[in-house]
Amino acid sequence: MKLLDDDRLFPGNPKGLGLARALFASIRDLPIVSPHGHTDPAWFARNASFENPAALFVTPDHYVFRMLYSQGVALEDLGIKPNDGSAFETDPREIWRRFASHYYLFRGTPSRLWIDHSLQEVFGVSQVLSGETADEIYDQVAQSLTQPEFRPRALFDRFNIDVIATTEGALDTLEHHDAITKSDWRGRVITTYRPDAVIDPDHPQFSANLQNFAEITTCDTTTWQGYLDAHRARRQTFREHGATATDHGHPTARTANLAASEAEALFNSVVSEKHTPEQAELFRAQMLTEMAKMSQDDGMVMQIHPGSYRNHSSEVFSRFGADKGFDIPRRTNYVSDLRPLLDVAGHDPNFTLIVFTLDETAYGRELAPLAGVYPALKLGPAWWFFDSADGMRRFRELTTETAGFYNTVGFNDDTRAFCSIPARHDVARRVDCAFLASLITSGRLREDEAFELAQDLTVNLAKRAYRL
Repeated sequence: MKLLDDDRLFPGNPKGLGLARALFASIRDLPIVSPHGHTDPAWFARNASFENPAALFVTPDHYVFRMLYSQGVALEDLGIKPNDGSAFETDPREIWRRFASHYYLFRGTPSRLWIDHSLQEVFGVSQVLSGETADEIYDQVAQSLTQPEFRPRALFDRFNIDVIATTEGALDTLEHHDAITKSDWRGRVITTYRPDAVIDPDHPQFSANLQNFAEITTCDTTTWQGYLDAHRARRQTFREHGATATDHGHPTARTANLAASEAEALFNSVVSEKHTPEQAELFRAQMLTEMAKMSQDDGMVMQIHPGSYRNHSSEVFSRFGADKGFDIPRRTNYVSDLRPLLDVAGHDPNFTLIVFTLDETAYGRELAPLAGVYPALKLGPAWWFFDSADGMRRFRELTTETAGFYNTVGFNDDTRAFCSIPARHDVARRVDCAFLASLITSGRLREDEAFELAQDLTVNLAKRAYRL
C-alpha cells in the first residue's frame, strides 16, 4: 500500500494534470537548496544516530504537539519536560503510541503530508500510522535508525541537499560549524546570524547577554559605538563560517531611522534599564535599520519575519517554556513600518531584504506592491502557519500579478524536523507546478516559459537571493 497519491496537489482537469506532471518531472530530482532553517548543526558535526522515532517525529515538532494538546493530550505525555521538575513521559515507545493513536487528527493538514512522505520515502513504511500499527512502525523506524545510512550525513546526501543554512544566535560559539568544516565530509552546512537576544530589551536575559556579547567580541557593549562594533565583529565571524544572511524575528515590522545622537540616547536608556515599552519597540525598530546599514557594507542578505504573538499562553510558557506551539499570528503593518528602512536602503541594488509574513492579508495589499517597486525588497515564501499547499497557492495568487515571480525567493523549509525537509520541498514543487499549469491553460504563460520558471522557483531564485 502507498501512503501518498502520485498526483497529489495537481489539478483535476486532464490538461492541467498532464502539464503539472510534465513540469514536476523536470524538477523533482533537482537538488534541495535550504537557505533558511533550524536544523541542529550538531547533527552533522557529530553524525550520531538519531535517538528514536519519538525524538525524530514528535518531541521536536511544535506542529505535532500543538494539535495533540488542542485535543486534550497533555504535553507531559508527549515527553515535554515541565520546568518545575514534575513527572513526564520518558518512554519513547509510549510517546509514539500516544502520537499514533491520535494520528487521525492530522487528516487534511500539511503535517499529515510531511509525516506520511517521511515514513514512506525515508523509512519504507507502507501502513497508515494508527494505534493498531504503532508498534510495528515504531520497530521499523527504530531499526532503520541503527543503520549507517540513516545517520544525519548519509540522509543529507540521500536527500540531495546542495546547501542547508542553520540559524545561530549572536552568542553562539559556532563550534559545530567548525567541526563540520574540519571533517572530511563535504556537505555544505552554513550558519545564519540571528541577533535577537542582544537586540530585544524585553529578552529576560538582555543585560547578561550584552555582557556576554562584550566578552565574546572584546567590544564595550555599554556604549553605542562599542555595541555596534560588537555586531560588526560577530557578523564577520559568522561570514567566516559560511553565513550569507541575517535573520530577525521581531514582534513587529517597525523600523526607525533616528539621528545618531537620538539613537545613542535611546541605547543609553535601554542599557540602564530605564526604558519604557515604547522605547523598547523603538530600539528594536532602530536596530533593524542599523542591521540594514551593516548589510549594505558587508553584503549579508537580511531577513525579517514579524507578526508572531509568541508564547500566547502564560500558563504553558511558565510551565514548559518557549516554542511549545503557542505562537499565534497577528496583523502587521508593512507600508508604514518598513518605510524608514527602505528610505535608507530600499533603492540599493546591492542590498537584499527578504520579508516573511504571518499576516496573509498583507500579501496583495502591502507586500507585493512594495516588492514590485523597491529594488532591495524580496518576498519570502509562505511561512509557518501558511507553509501548506493552500497557503503556497494563495501566496502565488496574491503576489504574482503585482510582484511577479522574480521578486520572490523560491522556497525555504524553515524546519527543525530534518526528515520533513524533502517532504516540504516536494509539496512546494508540486504546488508551483500546479500553479504554472493553471497559467498555461488560461493563456497567461507559454509552456516553454513555465519549464524555465519551474527551474527558477526550485533552485535558481533561492541561490540568487541568498547569494549562494
